[in-house]
Amino acid sequence: MLDDGVLAERDARQLDRELAALAPQRPGQPDLYVLGFAGDGEENVFRNEVVYLESLFEQRFGAQGRVVTLINHADSLGKAPHSLATYDNLYDALARIGSTMDREQDLLLLYLTMHGTEDHELAVHFPPVVEDWLTPQDLRTALDESGIRNRVVVISACYSGGFLPALRGPDTLLITAARADRASFGCGTESAATYFGHAWLVDGLNRSTDFVAAYDLARDAIAKREKQEDQEPSLPQIDVGARIGERLRAWESSIVPGDPVPYPYTPGVAKTPAAKPQ
Repeated sequence: MLDDGVLAERDARQLDRELAALAPQRPGQPDLYVLGFAGDGEENVFRNEVVYLESLFEQRFGAQGRVVTLINHADSLGKAPHSLATYDNLYDALARIGSTMDREQDLLLLYLTMHGTEDHELAVHFPPVVEDWLTPQDLRTALDESGIRNRVVVISACYSGGFLPALRGPDTLLITAARADRASFGCGTESAATYFGHAWLVDGLNRSTDFVAAYDLARDAIAKREKQEDQEPSLPQIDVGARIGERLRAWESSIVPGDPVPYPYTPGVAKTPAAKPQ
């Protein structure tokens, strides 16, 4: 592991390269910018989902050059370089996307996946170099100060419904993996994807280009799976702002979706229960 000073310099250079490569907005064309945030570096599952997020949106949704991924994982420092998922990097990435996009016509999809707590904090962990928590107000501040108007925020974590009150607004679509008082499932050292990540990203968005329709598919699939496994329902949540639907329809009508994108990760022999809370 690099020492803190060297790591900080390396991470700053990596993030600057990624943000400098962002494609500019196209006049008259509603574009989708995507930011993935894999917050907990102790399990592969969160890395898996954000790496797949990049492939899915570049190959199926035409977002080439408009996807940034922040990933806490050992691979990020070696064979698959990525900027780390820290609050500062999240703040800087949102600010750069906000200054690059057309804030009236373009949209942001922010996808966060990690562990969550009953106190509605998201784990931003990559020991020993990153130990932090992301609160609803932290996320609201970073989004507001970026100047990004049209927002799709998706949080795959336990108790993530607790973020809805702080983040909702007329220009925002919010989707969470669980109600404010419920766990979600599917993490663990041998898991390939969380229940929600697989249901919304892999199954839902390969069947539909409509984020809300993909949510409906995911909600039903998760409920069925949890019932079969006798788990307490996670009860995924959605909040659709009054104006965001128009912007989403304009973007969706402008794309020619590509073929479904296979999920490249497979589960191992479970050393922890498949239904371990996220």
